[in-house]
Amino acid sequence: MARKGSGRRGAKKDLPAFRTTVDSRVERVHTVRAGTADGARIRLTGYDLLTGPWYTPLTFFYRDTLDGAALRDSLARTLRRYPLLAGRLQRDADGGLSVLCNDAGVRFTEASCPDPMRDYGHGLRAAPVIGELLREVSAFRVVDRNTPLLKIRLTRMKGGGSVLGVLINHSLADGGSTVAFLESWSREHLGLSWEEPSHDRGVLDALGRLSADPATRAGRAFVAVGRVRHLATTLRVGVNKLATITTRFGAGELAALKAEAQRTLPAADAWVSTNDALTAHLWQVLGELRDRPADAAEWLGLIVGAQSRLGDALPASYWGNCVSNSWTSLTAARLRELPLGAVAWDVRRCLDSNTEDKIRDEIAFLGSYRGRGVSRHVMSVRAPDVSTTSLSVNNWSQFPLYRIDLGAGRPFWYEFPDLPVPTVHIAPTPQEDGGRDVYLCLPESDAALAHTPQWRERLHARGAAPVGS
Repeated sequence: MARKGSGRRGAKKDLPAFRTTVDSRVERVHTVRAGTADGARIRLTGYDLLTGPWYTPLTFFYRDTLDGAALRDSLARTLRRYPLLAGRLQRDADGGLSVLCNDAGVRFTEASCPDPMRDYGHGLRAAPVIGELLREVSAFRVVDRNTPLLKIRLTRMKGGGSVLGVLINHSLADGGSTVAFLESWSREHLGLSWEEPSHDRGVLDALGRLSADPATRAGRAFVAVGRVRHLATTLRVGVNKLATITTRFGAGELAALKAEAQRTLPAADAWVSTNDALTAHLWQVLGELRDRPADAAEWLGLIVGAQSRLGDALPASYWGNCVSNSWTSLTAARLRELPLGAVAWDVRRCLDSNTEDKIRDEIAFLGSYRGRGVSRHVMSVRAPDVSTTSLSVNNWSQFPLYRIDLGAGRPFWYEFPDLPVPTVHIAPTPQEDGGRDVYLCLPESDAALAHTPQWRERLHARGAAPVGS
């Protein structure tokens, strides 16, 4: 299908969003501390250093009003088992990073909004609200400064309801660990027991072992680059103009996608999951939408938790960054022409390539560059062209995002941030009914085109009618 009317000008006005304002005159800023500190200095791992000291925002929307004082009390108790979140980032002599667990504190801001709560959801994103509510700090003003690594912003809406913004420095935690902290806070707030997290980064470092397999070494997900290439890649990512749209796939539609994938698998003993089928479908549709030349390479990156590949070697309670990725590619023509099952099988094989040997090799590889003081120049192997020829998929569908109860019931919606690279983010639905909410973060022109009725219909052509708008 040829793309028409996909110019950048005016693209954003086609995307559903709602802007609200916060009355800064009624803001109150608190510093929340655990009340105890051992002064430990925890050295971050190679996985931790990959992200840089950027912040990842998550925003939760509640129908009822949260109690700020009660939240601060339960947060202080939770921080006793999460001392890194109340600490400060410091630069190591070799260029790495450590967290000084000095209980310098977490920033907790309370504010009021003159607007009523809206019915946010996949048909009404609140993306413009997130930036105003969270007010991110620059990653260049974190290390060796008194900058909080966790910021909470609670906004009370007119007539009831609350918006809870959570901003965690990504060098401390990946998505799974971030949600684990929120679960811990929720259980502490409700008076329930919860497991002590493990902050021993040395356990992960000790698992590093360079692979003896040439194919594993050749297929490493990360590469060290020179200063010029690293800077050029960073600047190119920084100027990307992207927009995010959301759509919902119901449980019935997902079942239809998986059934089609299973009917068209390339081998009798092949197997794919529901998420494999959904990922393959999205990759194919977005490949059609981009309409690149037939012989152009279309790359798909899959973000995968490394902890599950390490088994019992790494404690299940380990808290930090432990995420790898793997890549697969097809020509644009093959991506368009192959049956869904063949593409889904390729997705599955790409995921299965994240073996224990690959992860151990990765840990050792990243650790060696950290030790030589050049860890800041390590990046994903496809980072230089990630904005033009590839798509990353981040699957959070198994995370309990809608069970973060902080005294006002479960959230009715949550927002994942816009990212600087084209990304598909897969999440559970608020009802946790087996469906998926899909965030498509794409170049503005592609996002505007994907939001048109023609491409909305194409996104849902293989299953039941889309759920809602």
